Amino acid sequence: MPNEKPAKFVEWTQNEIAVVPDFHKRILFSDEAHFWLNGYVNKQNCRIWSGANPQGYVETPLHPEKLTVWCALWAGGILLQKR
Repeated sequence: MPNEKPAKFVEWTQNEIAVVPDFHKRILFSDEAHFWLNGYVNKQNCRIWSGANPQGYVETPLHPEKLTVWCALWAGGILLQKR
């Protein structure tokens, strides 16, 4: 069933909270994002609507400069790292 995995996760979380009351304070949510310094936009993560020709060809370098930002949220606050 498609809902089996989330249901198991909820059950596991409830069991952990029963054993360790401040379990929620140990959870860390994290993600990272890349920001290209030349204005490149990752088309897998973004949709661009334009009145211009969508087949237009733009040459870009193989490895453009970028800034990677990693962030995590948890009960103690926010962790942030820039690379």
